[in-house]
Amino acid sequence: MKRQIFERFIKNGCLTLTHPSGKRETFGSGEPSAEVIIEREGVIRRLIVDPEMAFGEAYMDGDWRPGPGGLLAIFRLYFANAESASATWLYRLIGTGIQHFREANSKLSAQHNIQKHYDIDSELFREFLDPDMQYSCGYFQHDDTSLADAQRAKCAHIGRKLCLSPGERVLDIGCGWGGLALYLAETYDVEVVGLTLADDQFQMARERAENEGVAGKVTFYKEDYRGLEGDAFDAVVSVGMFEHVGRPQYQTFFDQVRHLLKPGGRSLIHTIGRNGPPTPMNRNWITKYIFPGGYIPSLSEITPCIENAGLGTADIEVLRRHYARTLSCWNANFQDRRDVFADRLGERFCKMWEFYLQSCEAVFRWGDLVVFQIQLSRENDAVPVTRDYLYDDAAPRPYLAEAAMTPLEGGDPN
Repeated sequence: MKRQIFERFIKNGCLTLTHPSGKRETFGSGEPSAEVIIEREGVIRRLIVDPEMAFGEAYMDGDWRPGPGGLLAIFRLYFANAESASATWLYRLIGTGIQHFREANSKLSAQHNIQKHYDIDSELFREFLDPDMQYSCGYFQHDDTSLADAQRAKCAHIGRKLCLSPGERVLDIGCGWGGLALYLAETYDVEVVGLTLADDQFQMARERAENEGVAGKVTFYKEDYRGLEGDAFDAVVSVGMFEHVGRPQYQTFFDQVRHLLKPGGRSLIHTIGRNGPPTPMNRNWITKYIFPGGYIPSLSEITPCIENAGLGTADIEVLRRHYARTLSCWNANFQDRRDVFADRLGERFCKMWEFYLQSCEAVFRWGDLVVFQIQLSRENDAVPVTRDYLYDDAAPRPYLAEAAMTPLEGGDPN
């Protein structure tokens, strides 16, 4: 029966199973190819019974390991044989959420979920991220762009989309270790308020602001975005945080963005998304071990809440494959220091972390996960009407409603 299952699945490429006895079984032929080395014989039955959870857990437990090409070779072979990435168990293992009630994300549960991941070990994040500690998708403009340059380019791209002027006030929801907030303050001469729920991020962000001499312009709070009242901002930015909001809170999130924006205000939401319809699932590996309470949205789940909040959609850009390169760089950095973290956090943790980084890379590279950059505004004329300002050296100039009403030569403004 086991052989029949593998023969039915492997239609493209070749899978080799190596058993503890040394026996080798081959399914299919050609490329892509991968090898799974079984360390404990009973693991095959475990994988067949519950592949969505057991595949990652058995790897963490040391029940199997990859052959030449590592984990990515196995993931590549998998996607070569997946008829629909969004309907397959690996995609569900990595790219979907949990049951609706698990996503409720009250203020208390949101803080717990964030701290479980982001307060793991500050040294871990220092070692595998870029020097600015940007924990979100970079913007790779060229084939030879480095991770550090890609993260700097991401900040610059977002800064331009916010259309900032000196002296304006910016809110950064989910500010991480403060890199984007510091960049915006220093580049655009604006005041920035950053919010995070993670203790390590909060402490480090404040220290960075002090050390860089911008503590008077950049203020960080350990605060839930829903708790901010009586304040108004010219721009609201959120990078890599919306994935933690949870579907029941989507409307609350965009209502709060609308509430906090001044007239003429702009917003940029940078989030992982699914380039396809919603795929509700009950359980997956990544929400159990990496991001509890998280959910990856489809665009169709986001836009109704934007409309209901009274916000205008000024632009939507889809970044494809950029996150695959980002994750590849993170994994390379992690592998360079893997021995250190095996001593610090244990071999099982290291297996969990590399499985997380490489399985996510696979879904971004061969599946249908992307990054949405959704530019919002309170008024229709708050941002330029073309994307030229994003790529010209000149600073962006607001599009004026009066100019729009100027009749074309020999024509009608309507």
